[in-house]
Amino acid sequence: MEILLHVQLRTTTTTTLLVMIETMGGGDGLLVVSRVCASLVAILVLTWALFFTTKPLNIYSVLHPLLMVIGLILISGEGILVHRWLDGSRKRKKLVHLWMQGVALGTGIIGIWTKFEPNFYTLHSWLGLLSVSLFGAQWLMGFISFWHRGEVRMSRMRVLPWHVFLGLYTYGLAVITAETGLLEKLTFLQTNGVVLKRSSEAMIVNGLGLWLAMLCGVVILTALTPKIFQQQNSDTKCYTS
Repeated sequence: MEILLHVQLRTTTTTTLLVMIETMGGGDGLLVVSRVCASLVAILVLTWALFFTTKPLNIYSVLHPLLMVIGLILISGEGILVHRWLDGSRKRKKLVHLWMQGVALGTGIIGIWTKFEPNFYTLHSWLGLLSVSLFGAQWLMGFISFWHRGEVRMSRMRVLPWHVFLGLYTYGLAVITAETGLLEKLTFLQTNGVVLKRSSEAMIVNGLGLWLAMLCGVVILTALTPKIFQQQNSDTKCYTS
C-alpha cells in the first residue's frame, strides 16, 4: 500500500511539473523567465555597486561583485542554456558554449584577484576558491572530452552525464557563494552602523540575493527541461493510466 501511494505521489508530481512547463510555453517560457530574472539581478547589482556610497570608495570593491555576478553567474547561466536559444548545428552550439563559459571563468578569476588576500578565513572566500577551481576543471574537462578529435564517441557519452552534473553543481555553488558574500558584506556594514537594517541599500542587497536564488532554480530547470520532454511521450501512458 505504501509503495503504491509512493508511486502515485511521484506520478502526480511529475505530471504537475510537465503541466507547469506546458503552461509556460515549454522551454521557451522558462527561457523568458530566466532572462527576466537575470535582467533584474544585473540591474540590482549595478545599482548596488555603482550608486551607493556607503561602501568604501575602492575600484576593486566595485569590480568584485560586478565580475562575479554579471561575469561568472549571468554569463555562465547563458552558456548553460545556449542549446535552448541558439540555432544551428551542434558543433556551433558547443563552440559558443565553450567560449561563453571561458569568458565566465576568466571574469571569475579576475573577480577573485580584485579581492585577493593572503589569508582566506571566511566561508565565502573558501566557497569562491572552490567554485572557480571546479569551474576551471569543468571547462578543461569539457574542452578535452568534446573537442579533442582523438576521443571516441562512446568515451564522450560516458563523460556527458558527469559534465552536465558538475556544470549545474558548479553553477549552483557559485550562486551560493554570491549569497554568502552578500550576507557577509551586509552584516559587516550593519554591525559597524554604516547601513541601517531597513535602509534602501539593505533592501537592494536582500532583493539581489532573492533574485539570484530564483535565477538559479529557473536556469537549472530550463537546462533539464529537454530531458523531461524526451521522456514525456514514453511515459504518457503511465501518467494517464
